[in-house]
Amino acid sequence: MIGVIVFRLASFTDYLDGWLARRRNQVTTLGILLDPIADKLLASAAFISLVQIGVARAWMVWIIIGREFAVDGLRMIASSQGITIAASIWGKYKTGSQVVAVVLLIFGSTYLGKWDLAGDIAIWVVVVVATLSAADYFFKFSRRLGVIGAGVGPPGTSRA
Repeated sequence: MIGVIVFRLASFTDYLDGWLARRRNQVTTLGILLDPIADKLLASAAFISLVQIGVARAWMVWIIIGREFAVDGLRMIASSQGITIAASIWGKYKTGSQVVAVVLLIFGSTYLGKWDLAGDIAIWVVVVVATLSAADYFFKFSRRLGVIGAGVGPPGTSRA
């Protein structure tokens, strides 16, 4: 129960911090850089801990955390090319599903009884949404570079 309270409190303060910063127009460069790192540390620590106690499968957590590294790497590459890839609605879904999954997996059979299957379903949802979110980011980046969506034809020509 304490783990759920700490995780939910940390998740809520992160949400509240972002909401207040946007509402007051107090978005800073430091905040823009540190907020995603804090988000990833919170989620990664929670999922790694869940693997350690045996309630989450390591390969699923690898996909979830690997998505974070891949998308961050992609965004850094895009930024170095002068391309900004805005946050996607899939990223928001991913974050929400992570919070739900962590809470359900921590509660597990101790508090949920026959409903402990909900945690297993929730982590599957996270894996699927994380994968869709990563694909969305890579698709957007590819389109911005003209790799996807550009016409195929002889060199020097393109379809408009």
